[in-house]
Amino acid sequence: MNNTFFLKNGTLLSEGAMVPLHMAVENGVITALTTDGTNPKGLPEVDAAGLQILPGFLDLHTHGAAGVDVNAADVDGLRTIGRFFASQGVSGWLCSILTDTVEQTLWCIEQARQVIEGGPYDGAPLLGIHLEGPCLSTEYKGAMPEHLLMHEANYDLFARYQTVANGHIRYVTLSPEIPGVVELVPRLTALGMVCAMGHSGAGYDCAMGCIHAGVRSVTHLGNAMRLFHQHDPAIFGVALESDAYVEAICDGRHLHPGTVRLYCKAKGMHRMLAVTDSIMAAGLPDGQYKLGVNDVIVKDGDAKLPNGVRAGSTLTMAQALRNLLVFTRRPLEQIAPMLSENQARLMGWPSKGRLAVGCDADLVLLDGACQVVQTFAAGHSVYTRPNC
Repeated sequence: MNNTFFLKNGTLLSEGAMVPLHMAVENGVITALTTDGTNPKGLPEVDAAGLQILPGFLDLHTHGAAGVDVNAADVDGLRTIGRFFASQGVSGWLCSILTDTVEQTLWCIEQARQVIEGGPYDGAPLLGIHLEGPCLSTEYKGAMPEHLLMHEANYDLFARYQTVANGHIRYVTLSPEIPGVVELVPRLTALGMVCAMGHSGAGYDCAMGCIHAGVRSVTHLGNAMRLFHQHDPAIFGVALESDAYVEAICDGRHLHPGTVRLYCKAKGMHRMLAVTDSIMAAGLPDGQYKLGVNDVIVKDGDAKLPNGVRAGSTLTMAQALRNLLVFTRRPLEQIAPMLSENQARLMGWPSKGRLAVGCDADLVLLDGACQVVQTFAAGHSVYTRPNC
């Protein structure tokens, strides 16, 4: 796959504005942005006339898509997910491993490690692993299997997981009220994991203690957590008050559009993370699916356990972008960081999430309706819409 080209005639997101620019890409890296449409090095040309170019989307929280569940996905399965994500504008993602047995979690980690270290393929690169659990509240477990949740922090287990992952566990969700979690946060940070808090009934003081300990993000804010009360703002209030990043599942089911607008106003556009929390049903019709050990029923695109508890989503990042434009009534250039730049900043990926000289050529080309036309990852074309 060629990763050197000259992208011409598009409208690019550059320094917070959508502007007409041409882009030179060499060996997967952006080497020039110019108003001059000449191609001095004679690079192969890609004509983006009439298209909008954004940084490729980064999904930090997903459990699957295209008929593949992360907790059951082998190497080929993970690449199948990545191919589907590329069609939705994603140029990088973390696979979210739902709380499972130690043995199955280790197997999942090994499959992910092989994909991460296997190099480029014809899909969105897997950039790391997200562990959602096992140190999570039983009261706010959501779709987590209660019998597999841990009731006290276990550093040795996380260290073992990270060793098997060869350092590729990048993100972990913890409940602040689990004994030992506050003390665990800096130790996991030292192992290279960004710590998030969620699935939690923590009060204000407990949750703020985790922020002071180094928690930097909040998992799907407003879902599977204790909500705000004026006498104890709880974890929800801490999420809004602190400088933590917050995940938002913007499918119109998990959050009311007014709630999304509130988050944007309270947090600012540069602390918001659009995530899908998608399951294997993403991209597929209604029916019966799996989420880890759980049976899930999808009806009208809404994924729920048999008891009616919502279990992830069927959302895609491309649809999240379109929803956010409608929900917030803000322009594309203000929404775009929620799908790329903010994620890159949180995860410490300085060469991703922006269209600037020296950055990776991770791009999504959109038509006027914000439908994906083409996706590039490190300059490799990983998706092109049919008939384009």
